Amino acid sequence: MVSMSKIATGNGHGENSPYFDGWKAYETNPFHPIDRPDGVIQMGLAENQLCFEFIKKWLMEHPEASLCTAEGVNRFKETALFQDYHGMPEFRQAVAKFMGKVRGDRVKFDPDRIVMSGGATGAHEMVAFCLADPGEALLVPTPYYPGFDRDLRWRTGVELVPVICESSHNFQITRTAMEAAYEKAQEANLKVKGLLITNPSNPLGTTMDRETLKSIVKFINEKNIHLIGDEIYAATVFKDPEFVSISEVIQEVECNHDLIHIVYSLSKDMGFPGFRVGIVYSYNDAVVNCARKMSSYGLVSSQTQHLIATMLNDDDFLHNFIMESKEQLFKRHKYFTWSLSQVGIGSLKSNGGLFIWMDLRKLLKEKTFDAEMDLWRVIINEVKLNVSPGSSFHCHEPGWFRVCFANMEDNTMEVALSRIRSFILKNNESIIPRKLCRRSSLKLSLSRSLSRRMDDFMSPAGIMSPHSPLPQSPLVRART
Repeated sequence: MVSMSKIATGNGHGENSPYFDGWKAYETNPFHPIDRPDGVIQMGLAENQLCFEFIKKWLMEHPEASLCTAEGVNRFKETALFQDYHGMPEFRQAVAKFMGKVRGDRVKFDPDRIVMSGGATGAHEMVAFCLADPGEALLVPTPYYPGFDRDLRWRTGVELVPVICESSHNFQITRTAMEAAYEKAQEANLKVKGLLITNPSNPLGTTMDRETLKSIVKFINEKNIHLIGDEIYAATVFKDPEFVSISEVIQEVECNHDLIHIVYSLSKDMGFPGFRVGIVYSYNDAVVNCARKMSSYGLVSSQTQHLIATMLNDDDFLHNFIMESKEQLFKRHKYFTWSLSQVGIGSLKSNGGLFIWMDLRKLLKEKTFDAEMDLWRVIINEVKLNVSPGSSFHCHEPGWFRVCFANMEDNTMEVALSRIRSFILKNNESIIPRKLCRRSSLKLSLSRSLSRRMDDFMSPAGIMSPHSPLPQSPLVRART
């Protein structure tokens, strides 16, 4: 047999991780309310499915957005023919406008700096290729998205050095932690080329405040290293504190703009991961030019560009979609976390993202990662929920799990919550609030309280601007 390359056959992809093992467990036995009611429920996929009825309504009203309709077919030929890898001008303009709207129009983006890629995965690899040589390093605060091990390392040869963030500080990044990681890299003879931050955070669902971002900019400026801001969850912030983009902060502090780069996509904020719309936005001309050459390896299809441009150039749609998304995420997050709290399960306080950082430390038999993995296997194999253990996110404290809440219908979510309640009742009543300590009264109380519709979580507050997060959301009846 002819051998393959070492890169292809190595472990650089990072597939040997419980994060991906959970996906495999789901794929072999996926839950279906009728065909597979005992199947695994997918709670490991950070996907926003809460606004598709709203989007569907717009699509029905704008058939010209599709090239496969009578209203849109006249543009079929020009769109199907070769497109420059810069991307359609109307597409880049629409994406730039959307990025600005999501950030409250506090900053404007230049369409000529928009570079396309095949999703955020392609965008991250593109940036790593442009900024670092094989064997050089990027600093990454923990916990971080498991896919970074693949996206940033596999084909580029770039190393990742963790910046250890602790639960005692709500996993917030500090100057001390950045300095420690930088020194550790130097001790290992690794040349640090940049710092990658994810804001809002995956898996934490938290946002960085302005002062933290200023501290980060000061750090990278002093070290003369690049800053990559992954902001793919920017529009998922549904309550205070508001999202602050690195693009805003660099207007307020002195720094070398050539060191600043943003990764964006429409996979999370709009719920379109299948469209593979990834964006690199760099303030560095040389990076923009190099990334544009690389974009030919992962272009966004012209048909998708046409649809997205038509959609995002509709100002009414843009305004209403941002508002609708915030409302639906606020409602789902509040109901989900409240339901878990009724059986004593807590989570890190969060205000964005499509997931919660669930705290199951009290369920560990011992405070070790082996115990975390034992608990995870029970959840996967017996409770039949694909949740992701913190160790797969390089968390340095056992007992934390990422749980996605926006990728399922209401009924599926209720099944998942029911399974969690049953598991807690059966295995560990010690974490259940004292006022619900008796099993019989607990079951009765949960049965009554959890039978409420999510509409019970509606707030009397008035409707806010879509540019503002929702401290108290004017929730509306679910359309699903």
